Amino acid sequence: MSTLIATGKSAFSDDSVPKLVDFVRIKQDDVVNRRLRKVEKPEKPQAPPPAIPRPQLNRLTVRNKLEGGVSFNANISVQATTMQAGEGDYLPIVKVLPIYPRRALSRGIEGYVIVEFMVTKLGTTQDIKVVEAQPPGYFERAAIQAASKFKYKPKVINGEPMDVAGVRNKITFEMEKPEED
Repeated sequence: MSTLIATGKSAFSDDSVPKLVDFVRIKQDDVVNRRLRKVEKPEKPQAPPPAIPRPQLNRLTVRNKLEGGVSFNANISVQATTMQAGEGDYLPIVKVLPIYPRRALSRGIEGYVIVEFMVTKLGTTQDIKVVEAQPPGYFERAAIQAASKFKYKPKVINGEPMDVAGVRNKITFEMEKPEED
């Protein structure tokens, strides 16, 4: 704009007209060649597959190697104190492994924590509290954090899921002993 005002020349000269490019589209065939593929059915097995062994749901052993090459075990077991066995009872689905506290690990301390909680209608844990801890002051926070991430199939009575209070869980923190040759 400033060039037009300063020079006073016409903006549309023959030198400034852009050249147009003309595109020509070639018509392609509308017929598409299709390949017909035959899917071969797999052969029927001679014998049924072997039965899958059912895992034990009430005990979980943690084996981890931490920084510095130190190993530890944490055993988790479920004890139902307010339930009777039967159909529709709650079942553990996910058991999250606890994190071994660094302070206890660096001091070589082992122990256990018993936590008590409620399994809700949605299968989550709620109202987690420590019932017993040995030694006190080392493993409680790790046990509560792990128990807060547990998932259960809720107890079902007459088609309705129910809350289950008083579920106890013992989490044992043990350092792995070195293997002897």
